[in-house]
This record gives sequence, C-alpha cells and structure tokens, in this order.
Amino acid sequence: MKLDGIEVVRRGTAVRVRWQGGREQLVRWIDLPLLGDPDVIASRIAAARASGDRIELALAGGGVEVVGAAELLGPGERMVDLVVETDGPLVTCDEGDGPLGVVQGGAVLIGGGRVRWVGPRSDIGRSGLDLSGARRLDAGARLVTPGLIDCHAHPVFAGDRADEFARRAAGQGYLEIARAGGGIAATVKATRAAPFDELVRLTSARLDRALACGTTTMEAKSGYDLTVDGELRMLEVAAAVDSLHPIDVEPTLLGAHALPPDRAGEPDLRAAYVAEVAEQMVPRAASAGLCRAVDVYCDEGAFTLEETRRILRAARDAGLQLRAHVGQFRDLGAAELVAELGGLSVDHVEQIGPQGIRALAAHAVVAVMLPGACVQLRMAPPPVAALREAGVALALATDLNPGSSLSESLPLQMWLATTHYGMTVEEAWLGVTRHAARALGRSDIGWLGPGAAADLVVWDAGHPAEVPYHYGWSRVRQVIKAGRPLPTGR
Repeated sequence: MKLDGIEVVRRGTAVRVRWQGGREQLVRWIDLPLLGDPDVIASRIAAARASGDRIELALAGGGVEVVGAAELLGPGERMVDLVVETDGPLVTCDEGDGPLGVVQGGAVLIGGGRVRWVGPRSDIGRSGLDLSGARRLDAGARLVTPGLIDCHAHPVFAGDRADEFARRAAGQGYLEIARAGGGIAATVKATRAAPFDELVRLTSARLDRALACGTTTMEAKSGYDLTVDGELRMLEVAAAVDSLHPIDVEPTLLGAHALPPDRAGEPDLRAAYVAEVAEQMVPRAASAGLCRAVDVYCDEGAFTLEETRRILRAARDAGLQLRAHVGQFRDLGAAELVAELGGLSVDHVEQIGPQGIRALAAHAVVAVMLPGACVQLRMAPPPVAALREAGVALALATDLNPGSSLSESLPLQMWLATTHYGMTVEEAWLGVTRHAARALGRSDIGWLGPGAAADLVVWDAGHPAEVPYHYGWSRVRQVIKAGRPLPTGR
C-alpha cells in the first residue's frame, strides 16, 4: 500500500495519513514509540510530508524523524509479536463463558495491537499462528485481566475545590454550596482562565494516576467552560491528551453540565443557552469530529426534561451517541427519555424509579453507577437489586471531578460497589470492563478475544476478588496497551 498524503492534526500531536485507494489513518504521537515519551509542550509536529514509502515529521522542538510505511501498517494477520501467559487466572470477560470467562493457566497471543488468540497456555502450539518473532511475558501465577475502562469521568479541568470538601464535611449540602456560587461554577472560572497546554498537562497527570490503577480507556467530558468556543476547546484538549498519553481518551460533549453563571437568572437567558448548545455547540463538535457522544445533566438544579430532550435530539440528528446524568438528586424521567431516543447509558441513577428501570431493560441501556460521588455526598445507593432483577447492565466509573469525586482509581470504586452497593465481585469486574465498554459504545475493548484491543493488566494478585478486597493501593504489576508493555511508574 502506497502513501498518498499526510496532514498535521490535533494541534500538532498527531497526523492523518492518506493511502492510495482512499483509506485514512490517524497516527498519534503515542503510536510512534521511536519518538520517545511525549512532552506536553515540546511534543508537537510542526510539519509532515509523504516521501515515497516513508513520512518525514519536522518536530516543533527541532529535528526531523522519518517513519517507514511498514511501521504504520503493522504485522501480517498471522504474525504474533507478544505472548502473555499465566499459571493463574486469565479473566477474559468474554460473553457466554461464565460471568468472567476465566481461563485458568491462560495465554493471550497479540499482533498489531490486537488479540489474535486466547486459550489455555498448553494449547499455544495449536493456535496456528506464527510466534517466531514474538516476545514472551510470563506473569507467573498472577491474575491477568482486560484493561479497565473508566466510562464516566471529567478529567479536563483546572483548580480544585478542597474548601467545598471541608464545607460538606462540616454539614453543608452539594446543592446548597452550588447555589452560593460554588460547585461547577467555581471550576468553570478556573478552567476558562487556564491556557490550553496547562489543561493538557493537568489532564495528562490525572491519566498517569489512572494508568497506575489499571485504567487503559477513559472518557473525558467537557462541561467546565459553558461557552460554545470554550467547550470545543475542552474537547480539543481531550484529543491532544489522547495523542500524547497511553490511555485512550473518549471525548464527550457535556455543554449542558450547568447553566453558565451569567445565564442562570433570567428565563430568556436560560432558553438562549439551551438553544446555543443544541444549535451551535452540538453541530460544530460533530462536524469537527471532536466527540462521539453528547451528555446532558438532567436533574434538580440542572436541566429540565424538555431541555434535555431538545439537546439529545440535536445530538442524534448530528449522528452522535446519547448519554445523560440521570436521577442523582431527583428522578425527572430522563431514563425513559434516553431509552426512547436509543441512548447508550444513564449515569448516577441513585433516584431512578421502577418505570425508568423497565425502560432501561427494554432498550438495553447501561446504568453507570458512581459510588465515589454517592458516598462522598452521603447519598443512598442506587436500587442495585431492582436493576439486577430487571436485567440492566451495571457499569462503574470514578466520576473523576474536582467537586464530588476526586479519584482516578477504578479498583477503589469496585471496593465501594461491593461493600456499599451490594454488588458481587463478578458484577464489579464487568462494571469496569465489558459493561463500561457498552456505555461508551465500544465493542473492541473490555474483553479479551480475537479482534479485541490488546489492552491487558497483570495484577499482583491470584484471584479477581483480591483487587477490590485490598483497597487503598495499586496491585498493578504491568499494563499492556495496544499490545505494548508500558514502563511501570510512568
């Protein structure tokens, strides 16, 4: 396959390669290990050009790197470049093979960043694949699982709200603090003032901490600027971080996170902002390819059901996936709306009622639960037993944000879910793998099988229960992202 052209995208953190025949390929800085560990400021591509069977990248910090076309195309279909094997449990989270699809003494064969084969390590020789050039990673008797997926997170922000934490600890409520000018409005002020590269640096540092806890994919919502251009800038930050960091970032437009402070007083100003989100923010984000989903905070003190309907319909018309913050403080009927519109997930759901639960089950909508925020705000847990009985898929996420859940650790959320929510260990694992992938509309992550992304974690544990059981420190031994073992202590 021959090169046809190349352009620099994502503010110099990636290039889009065109091949003869019309195929296009996004190549991020992190996809090219020859460039070294990325630097938030210096890792920029100033210019790029195709030259025969190679591309030349002029770096903003000086110098030119040359990449061969063969390096972009990857190995052949039957070539394996990494073998991960264990005498302990291999958790595949593959459907139809028990709740977690455990293979005792299992192995994963990887090529080109994808899983080629999964099975007992004793059967590797019968895989039919070429292992002649493969590196082997022997996990001993350690637990091996898919990489964890944080399907609800707000990692792009500046500032902190430690003072609000102290006020809540002293007895003030979340809504009381928000009405007094705190809450989301406080973070909006700090985020608007932060330069682009500072937001990239802050977000990357948060993802470093998530990676140390086993996360390999994380959602990144906007929602801390609340202007059209500012929300798009937040999505551009998420795209730059996705190019520079091993964690895959899934950007979501959350322009309807709260009313801007200068729009909260008058009904006409409120209506004008909702119109901006639906008629400007959503179409521009979609046309620029800055997100795959739109979220709306439909709750007491946030957006009404009809406002949510208008924004989500605009998102659906723009070809974007639909999600919503639902029933954290009060059930407004948004679960039924998201189900009716064909959405992916409803998140929080502490106050969801029986009618909403039936709608989720009927339309295969995922319930994403956020125990960190729930426990910190001293709220009653969601109706887990009713959701389980109805057959609703249960996902877990950190809700990483500066106000109610400043945590990058999914294992900590698993502990909270199993001890405070009454979820089983198996439900907690599915909640941060297969079901979390569904909440993001991704079928290639959250499980291990032929064709899945080669995102794996090796744990200093011998049983799946040990990860949530021993909370407060990371049991991660090794993270493998897209078939590439990452250095520990990044």
